[in-house]
Amino acid sequence: MIKILIIKLGYSETLDSEVGKVVSLGDVLRTTPILESLKQKYTKSNIVFLTDKKAEELVIGNKYIDRLLIWDEFMGFLLQREKFDIVINLEKHPGICALVDMIDAWQKYGFRIDTQTGYIDEYNQEISFIDYINNKSVVKNYWQKVLIEHLGIQWNKQKYSLGYTPKTDEIYDIGLNYQVGSKWPTKAMSKAKWDELYDNLVALGYKVTWQEGLSNIHEYIDWINSSKLIISQDSLGLHLAMVLEKKLIGLFGSTGYEEVYPYGETIFMKNSSVCDHMPCYQDFCDNEVFCMDEIKISDIINQAKQLL
Repeated sequence: MIKILIIKLGYSETLDSEVGKVVSLGDVLRTTPILESLKQKYTKSNIVFLTDKKAEELVIGNKYIDRLLIWDEFMGFLLQREKFDIVINLEKHPGICALVDMIDAWQKYGFRIDTQTGYIDEYNQEISFIDYINNKSVVKNYWQKVLIEHLGIQWNKQKYSLGYTPKTDEIYDIGLNYQVGSKWPTKAMSKAKWDELYDNLVALGYKVTWQEGLSNIHEYIDWINSSKLIISQDSLGLHLAMVLEKKLIGLFGSTGYEEVYPYGETIFMKNSSVCDHMPCYQDFCDNEVFCMDEIKISDIINQAKQLL
């Protein structure tokens, strides 16, 4: 039995240079394709998944996770007393990286600490996360593909996975996933544009619902599952829609869709004519014309008609 520890608290996005302590539920979800890939490679394995309390409801019950651990101030002591065959650290937080260096394991992947400099380093792998993040000459690829191939596993379009099974039926034609997290407000199209989209869709006879359930992840998943088609900005809801195999229109501006594998019936849209710096990956915009508000409502509606 191969014992594997995966560390993904969500404090830092794996393929982004920023390091913080705000939990990114979307990045935790985007990690889950490695679970399927590991089970495919190691058919007799025991996968231990360590995450933050805020992400617990997103992964609890996942069929690929044999043991779920929730981070607290004592967890590091436990992990130093256990032995693993493989440890995969997807957090760039220095303290977590230092802990990983002290865990007993035959093989380690992901981020570590350079004991000479105190800076974030990486266990030597053929496909480097750090090089992918910092080297502009590296050809960008699907996030999921980079993650899986970093582990030396073949990319077979492995999917996201959840533990929670939605309790709702499809009762709406279209769900509008119009809000984004506070970390990246430039991902959002203005509420006035969303109102315009809603009015046009209703006028065409579609049954449309606004985003619900943001205070409870299971209620949020239930809301997404209640629509045939989700229209979403780059957010957790976009990825959840693909998990639930919904028809999806993804709207992008400050972030790029090229690194997101489009599972199922998915159309990604952006307006690249208004800014030379797209995607800029900035949390603010000082341009006179905002890229997200230049996406044409008529184009979104035409794509919705095509999918429905």
